[in-house]
Amino acid sequence: MTLSTPSARAAQALSRPFTLGGVTLANRIAMAPMTRGFAPGGVLHPAVAEYYRRRAEGGVGLIITEGTYVDHASAGLSGQVPYFHGEKALAAWARVADEVHQAGGRIMPQLWHVGMVRVQGAPPFPYAPAIGPSGIRNDGIRGGQAMTQNDIEAVVAAFADAAATAERLGFDGIELHGAHGYIIDEFLWSGTNHRTDPYGGDPASRARFAAEIVAACRQAVSADFPIIFRTSQWKMGDYGAKIADTPQELEALLTPLAEAGADAFHCSTRRYWLPEFDGSDLNMAGWAKKVTGKPSITVGSVGLDTDVFATDRGAQAAVTSIDRLIDRLERDEFDLVAVGRALLADAQWARKVLTQRTDTLIPFTPEAANTLR
Repeated sequence: MTLSTPSARAAQALSRPFTLGGVTLANRIAMAPMTRGFAPGGVLHPAVAEYYRRRAEGGVGLIITEGTYVDHASAGLSGQVPYFHGEKALAAWARVADEVHQAGGRIMPQLWHVGMVRVQGAPPFPYAPAIGPSGIRNDGIRGGQAMTQNDIEAVVAAFADAAATAERLGFDGIELHGAHGYIIDEFLWSGTNHRTDPYGGDPASRARFAAEIVAACRQAVSADFPIIFRTSQWKMGDYGAKIADTPQELEALLTPLAEAGADAFHCSTRRYWLPEFDGSDLNMAGWAKKVTGKPSITVGSVGLDTDVFATDRGAQAAVTSIDRLIDRLERDEFDLVAVGRALLADAQWARKVLTQRTDTLIPFTPEAANTLR
């Protein structure tokens, strides 16, 4: 009996198709959402469509786009991040979807509201305040406005409108950005949610805002149009933060979202191989799948030897083995694998892994984060 080589085993495990809602993906490789900053005035540069197309041609089964601002004045913090509203911005996104589909890929926009991360006076709408569940930033400082019921309803509606727009433009689903200390995550985390009304308190109450967004999006789109919910423990600037200290608390947070209509959970971590809770080897994606029964997506230093925070400080990242990843995938700990920086460095990363040409993979350098190659 001949044992499979590591590269053959990886190719076999990752090449399996996967169905999410009404969409069948060609393989288990997803492109992780990564902010690029090539959208002056909120409109994608024409080269962005070709950038995404190259990843689809390179074998990525599902592209999750960079974060794109929903239609709410306080949603953004940059004049270089794309909008998901307005005639010009949507025309550019429609072209992206078309280019990816022509290349045989699937694509979903990540819908984003930054919440309290917003800086007063920043673009795209300098007059707009930073808003969040309690007006408290991730660092614990009060620096904006606590959301009223009207604010909550307006943000929920903005996400639902964006979901309907995504389906109308021909996208294959959506991802809701509920991670990293942005507005949805600010409700989930007790560190920024000090509310005493039905949106704060125990985990199920802190999940209410997120569940209302999921439910509104589900109502706005077709029943089989996939909704992915991205979540994380860590926040921008607080990498030790946790929305859940135990599996039971994670279950209490995520179950309402699954019941509201989320089809999958995309769990952002620094390193996919690290256990999430004591007493188990499961990572966060493994636990999300276990406690909700829904498919999950893992991400975090896939194929690279240095985490994203080190490369943000200018470090390079060498190509490394994904054997441990394949071990977990073969155990069905999670269903899809999101790849970030490795796909910035090498648009053919997926094709090379799937055809056992890993010896030709390109290392990540900081320059890759500043180009659209």
